[in-house]
Amino acid sequence: MDPSGKNAIYYLDDRLWFPPIAHANAEGLLAVGGDLSPERLLLAYKSGIFPWFNDDALILWWSPDPRMVLFPNKIKISKSMRKVLRDNQFRLTINQDFESVIIHCAKKDRKDQEGTWITDKMITAYMDLHQRGFATSYEVWQQDRLVGGLYGVDLGHVFCGESMFSLTSNASKFAFIHLAQHLSHKKYSIIDCQVYTEHLKSLGAEEIDRTVFLSYLNGNIEGG
Repeated sequence: MDPSGKNAIYYLDDRLWFPPIAHANAEGLLAVGGDLSPERLLLAYKSGIFPWFNDDALILWWSPDPRMVLFPNKIKISKSMRKVLRDNQFRLTINQDFESVIIHCAKKDRKDQEGTWITDKMITAYMDLHQRGFATSYEVWQQDRLVGGLYGVDLGHVFCGESMFSLTSNASKFAFIHLAQHLSHKKYSIIDCQVYTEHLKSLGAEEIDRTVFLSYLNGNIEGG
């Protein structure tokens, strides 16, 4: 084992703790094990860590570097999306159907990935966080049908996005744009998008150094 602790993968037991995120390996993996209790999940998000694992595996805890984030006031809205917003094609609600949103996210097909990382245990854990007021969902409706949405963990100044889904074109973008606009109005620093995707980049998200991300998370820097 590296005596500095770096590049070591930590095993978590019942104690409520995480190693320093600087000790994550090159892929961002920091620790395995532990549980999905609300106390541990909140400690993880407040520390810049999130769980991501398959149903048949131990819980894996990640803190990648760099970190993909969106500064809410930098949301990119394309000309076609501006038309969607103007035309009132969708109706937005917040925290009206968290359970349906996370279940739809769990069913979403993901490129180059077998199964889902949103396991039954994850659904139960985030439902618990939602009932405690720490997890939020945005629902997108077409008439009375749920066609898109997203959910994440709300830390009060940083929103940690977890997943989004769309059953019709532009529905998840509609939710994400409204999230960014709402959080910009409320002076949130950043939306944590976790890891790079072209889709997130097209919406204005960018990669920042993990140490800078942690400064935003700790409230040492205000929004960009």
